[in-house]
Amino acid sequence: MVPRVLSSAIIEHMVSDAVHNSMVANKRVNTKPELVVRHMLREIGWRGYRCDWKKCAGHPDIAFPGRKIAIFVHGCFWHHHEGCKYATTPKSNAEYWQQKFERNRARDERVSKQLEDEGWHVVIIWECELKKDKIEQTRERLIDEISYAFVQI
Repeated sequence: MVPRVLSSAIIEHMVSDAVHNSMVANKRVNTKPELVVRHMLREIGWRGYRCDWKKCAGHPDIAFPGRKIAIFVHGCFWHHHEGCKYATTPKSNAEYWQQKFERNRARDERVSKQLEDEGWHVVIIWECELKKDKIEQTRERLIDEISYAFVQI
């Protein structure tokens, strides 16, 4: 175990190198699931999106600002996808993780409601929906949900 400085204040916390390396490797943007969805959108022919768009609530992973479509690509673990085999809770420090997952889900609901109140169409794609056995169903769902915004007149 190696002491880690957690903030500018001198606070040390003992964590294993494996845990530290795993947590440091987690990215906020340009994750593999996001890249898969962006590739899917390009294949369909839907361009003109913004990534991690900071001008609206929740910074959608993918946004079509002119069409008011916000797409969130949620990791099943971090957003605790209900009923998903990837939405596990770590055994150590379980109370902390349970509270974290509850905060994440509450934030997700709050952001979705705010965007919908502002006239946005919110689409949530779960990481597990991008696995090989479900990706075609996900593509069809995405087309069904937002193709109305891409109709040429």
